[in-house]
Amino acid sequence: MNYSIRELKRDENKILDTFLYEAIFIPEGVPAPSKDIINKPDLQVYVKDFGENKGDLCLVAQVADEIVGAVWVRIMNDYGHIDNETPSFAISLLKEYRNYGIGTELMKQMLMKLKLEGYKQASLAVQKMNYAVRMYRKVGFEIVDENDEEYIMICNL
Repeated sequence: MNYSIRELKRDENKILDTFLYEAIFIPEGVPAPSKDIINKPDLQVYVKDFGENKGDLCLVAQVADEIVGAVWVRIMNDYGHIDNETPSFAISLLKEYRNYGIGTELMKQMLMKLKLEGYKQASLAVQKMNYAVRMYRKVGFEIVDENDEEYIMICNL
């Protein structure tokens, strides 16, 4: 799979809505929610006014002229919130581009970028049933907390 990774351009912010929706983990056999679910305040925290705040960083994976994946971080009060110094991750790929290693590469490059920016750690929340848990562990995240459905994971940079 031939792809490149680059920073999101300011005029491309709207694409984050697509990837926010794709980031919603839908267990096997459960119908997908409607696309307008991303307008809920607890999901808007990931994308609203993205790029306006210090710590808003986004990398995208591109195949030919199409953006097929995105990883973005921001300091926000989301499910994976640790403190106001720790950026939280969101990542997703279009379904047909999953399992090619693109997500792993996006994560690695973002972790490197955060380290270069001087951050000490990054966090994320992930549903326990999500296959991505293995990949997060592989790139250095460790489970630090959990509830019935989710793990809170941190990667020390």
